[in-house]
Amino acid sequence: MTLPTYIKTMSSLTVVCWLAWAYLLFAINPTTTNWIGFVLFYGSLFLALVGTAALVGFLIRFVALHQVLAFRSVKEAFRQSFLFAILIVVSLLLLSQDLFTWLNLMFLIIGLSILEFFLLSYGKP
Repeated sequence: MTLPTYIKTMSSLTVVCWLAWAYLLFAINPTTTNWIGFVLFYGSLFLALVGTAALVGFLIRFVALHQVLAFRSVKEAFRQSFLFAILIVVSLLLLSQDLFTWLNLMFLIIGLSILEFFLLSYGKP
């Protein structure tokens, strides 16, 4: 896949995910929905956040920092956007269950940081 194709595809799919999340935001009543409504809500939010953060992270790396290898920038941006989206969605899930505390947030950040360091060290020969 070429770089312009990746950017166009990722942009259009991210817009679709944001539109789906906006529709679900107004269509689902959280007091009367079942688990499927919550899975759709948090799943569409997760995918929209991954797409947005991946595009922004790639543009920062490729345009602002002038990194030469685009595929490496895409890979790093997507990995970090995935972890960022996990942080946001899990924080919102904890908040909805009244389990969000600074201690839980610190454990979540530490766990995701350890995962990022593992993925960085695993990728190097």
